[in-house]
Amino acid sequence: MTPRNKRLLQVDGVELCVETFGEQTDPAVLLIMGGGASMDWWEDGLCELLAAGPRFVIRYDHRDTGESVTYEPGAPGYTGDDLVSDAVGVLDALGLASAHVVGLSMGGGIAQALVVGHPERVTTLTLMSTTAGGDELPPMSKELAAAFSAPPPEPDWSDREAVLDYLVEDARLYAAPSRTFEAEAVRALIGRAYDRTSSMASAMNHFLVEGAGASHEQLAAVSTPTLVLHGTEDPLFPYEHGAALAAAIPGARLVALERTGHEIPEAAWEVAAAAILLHTAP
Repeated sequence: MTPRNKRLLQVDGVELCVETFGEQTDPAVLLIMGGGASMDWWEDGLCELLAAGPRFVIRYDHRDTGESVTYEPGAPGYTGDDLVSDAVGVLDALGLASAHVVGLSMGGGIAQALVVGHPERVTTLTLMSTTAGGDELPPMSKELAAAFSAPPPEPDWSDREAVLDYLVEDARLYAAPSRTFEAEAVRALIGRAYDRTSSMASAMNHFLVEGAGASHEQLAAVSTPTLVLHGTEDPLFPYEHGAALAAAIPGARLVALERTGHEIPEAAWEVAAAAILLHTAP
């Protein structure tokens, strides 16, 4: 059984909930999740696959998610730069000089800013379902654009079942259309996150702060070994975004996650974990 340890740590003057898998003597892998999402979205099974590497796997709740510090809905008391500093602070709190950093979506933007601003803290970089932007890249899918332009009304955030209904349908929009959407599994995942979170409405604060990231010029100067994992059916950042990101970073390697959208479903765990373990091998 993989050793697990969940605790509240003082980071940047606030409390963040951090959970680790495996032994701290093994190479550290810091997982940074996307916007509005707690660490639950780095699911246990994927963390266990990485920990069996063996790796010391670290996941944490961003501010306003899970059991970390919470702010009033609509009033985030932090910036995108603070979320980058939090990632550094988690390493500091665990006594780690550096880690293999894996970021997904908004977490990928944080990871880009982290490797640019604190390259000595990033042993290797893995970017998932993220982008460096560019006007020449294809836009989000028509279906997702339509949902953005006419979003459904927000639920009563205190009504657990209404929130789960709302967030399951939101997750469906980001999933690969060629694969059966596992609604029950996604609902169970969101339920776990809901039950750990003091204010699900506050998690929406992430979308009110300016996202972290890096320019193409900054990425061109990155010397950290980089892996890009990208779903071939990502509706938010079509696959070309992942290809362009890999092209922007010298020596970066691109691995396609087939039949995967803007997500990390169980069907993609084996390929993703194998690629990350190979990339982070001593």
